[in-house]
Amino acid sequence: MGKKVLIIDEVHPSLALGLRSLGFVVDEHPNILQKDVSLKGYQGLVLRSKLALGAIELANSDLEFIARAGAGLDLIDVNYCQANQIAVFSANEGNRDAVAEHVIGQLITLARKINSADSQVRQGVWDREGNRGWELQGKTLGIIGYGNMGQSLAKKLQGFEMNILAYDKYAPGTHTLADVFQHADIVSLHIPLTDETREMVNQTFLEKFAKPIVLINSSRGAICSLKALAWGLASEKLKGIAIDVLPNEKLATWSPEEKALFEQISSHPTTLFSPHVAGWTKESYWKINDVLIEKIKAHYQL
Repeated sequence: MGKKVLIIDEVHPSLALGLRSLGFVVDEHPNILQKDVSLKGYQGLVLRSKLALGAIELANSDLEFIARAGAGLDLIDVNYCQANQIAVFSANEGNRDAVAEHVIGQLITLARKINSADSQVRQGVWDREGNRGWELQGKTLGIIGYGNMGQSLAKKLQGFEMNILAYDKYAPGTHTLADVFQHADIVSLHIPLTDETREMVNQTFLEKFAKPIVLINSSRGAICSLKALAWGLASEKLKGIAIDVLPNEKLATWSPEEKALFEQISSHPTTLFSPHVAGWTKESYWKINDVLIEKIKAHYQL
């Protein structure tokens, strides 16, 4: 084929092997600095999150496709790509099972106070009553965003006998957001970061819930306002949160305000954090590649 593909982030070796088996010439530079990336002469680009691709960067390229080894496309000007015949592939299918399992693990950990109970026993504290939890059975889970991740979560939770309310603005037949506000005990976010969803979870949003909720975010950090999370916990509109993503994940660059808000949030015993690893498993590492290879094959009809 002779088309050239540039890989600028670390991905599973099977991706380069798969592309070469299809006839692509592959250059791998996973440690390249953003300032040194040149897209001229390449028809394909594989990346995770190293590079933001706006109209200027895309106009100075020869790209025919961009393969995002992950789910979110918020760093790519998708509108420009659509207008200029640059195909954009994401691999949501590759880590949907990992994300769903992680969310379930977070939910059970919060419900049964597993993290605090473990910490106490290690310190010689045997407090049964203080670690009395609550059951998932009969609770209502609102899933906001019913694509690959949301559907996988709903499927895996069927055995827990929960009530599932799935809301997706772009999926006909799902529930309304008003239904989620009225009935949800737990809310799990599975939506992309867009201008519409940025800080969607603010104080006004939280005030609409009829009862206190547990909030889980494994999508994008900027969807939730830190101020809103701090307010929700202080006002008891939030009875717990499980957060895998933060608005600013470069912790060394936090402003004094960001530090203060995080300290306020993390001081609550019903908070649980993980470092953007919901979709980050040994299996998803290669599943993502399989998904991208199949989409690239289909695009070029190989």
